[in-house]
Amino acid sequence: MVNLTINGTTHAVDADPDMPLLWAIRDLLNLTGTKYGCGIAACGACTVHLDGQPVRSCQTPVSEASGKAVTTIEGVGGQVAEAVQAAWIKLDVPQCGYCQSGQIMSAIGLLAENRRPTDADIDAAMSGNLCRCATYQRIRGAVKEAAKTLGA
Repeated sequence: MVNLTINGTTHAVDADPDMPLLWAIRDLLNLTGTKYGCGIAACGACTVHLDGQPVRSCQTPVSEASGKAVTTIEGVGGQVAEAVQAAWIKLDVPQCGYCQSGQIMSAIGLLAENRRPTDADIDAAMSGNLCRCATYQRIRGAVKEAAKTLGA
């Protein structure tokens, strides 16, 4: 049994300590906003926050998440998250939408740390988040729009 605190709620999860956090989130807790993309931490679709930092949940064992705060796309909130979500809607970022929960989680992680990101900062923070529809310019624009909303 592993205790996981996800979106502010502690869950006793019957999982092998080496199980990827992604499977615990999706299959055991039925929080399906976090997506499976590649399984090797190369696409970013599975990005969640672990103690406020973006991580790839497909390669993070539940044992590493035990005792830490896990936030999924379902649990984001606050000024930064609201600014990012509003910018995503305003600029109509998603096309198919599959990668967007991971993209949003990475953008929130960036803007929580850096309210005035340069293009290079955005590229670095968002690298590893693949978008099959290639909406990268809209994603960058939305990050900049959210930063502007936050007063940067």
